[in-house]
Order: sequence, then structure tokens, then C-alpha cells
Amino acid sequence: MTTRRLELDEEAVERDLVTIVLTVVELLRRLMEAQALRRVELGGLSEEQEERLGLTLMLLERRMRELCAHYGLEPRDLNLDLGPLGSLLPRE
Repeated sequence: MTTRRLELDEEAVERDLVTIVLTVVELLRRLMEAQALRRVELGGLSEEQEERLGLTLMLLERRMRELCAHYGLEPRDLNLDLGPLGSLLPRE
């Protein structure tokens, strides 16, 4: 009986895991941004709240770019191809 071993490249596994995690975070970031824009358009926020919200979203986007750069990823790497369903993330 032959035992088969699965050989994994640790760096590839780490990069793939980071890609998946950052993809989920990017998806959530975009959903939060869309919701924030809706709230602003409906006029339910004070000027100060709008300013804080905008700043927070800009900081989150910057941090995402930094994390992508740290792991050698491009933003397009986070857009998973879902086959017949198309891409996970709509283009901005």
C-alpha cells in the first residue's frame, strides 16, 4: 500500500489565505461605502457625521491598499472569478 502525501507550499497557502481574507474585507468595505452613500443621499446625517464617515472610509481604503502591497497583491487579485456568475466585486 502506497501512502500519498500532499506537499503544500507554505508561502502559496499563506498568500491564498490572505487573498481570501482581504477579498472578504474588501467586499464588506464596498458594502459599507454603498450604505454610507445611501445615508448621505437620504440626508439622515449631520455634516459632522458625514465628514467622519468619509474620513473613516478613506482610511479603510488606504489600509486595504497597504495590506495588498505588503502581501504583493494588486486590487484586481481580490476580484474572484465566480465562473458563470461573473466577478465577485463590481468594478469601481
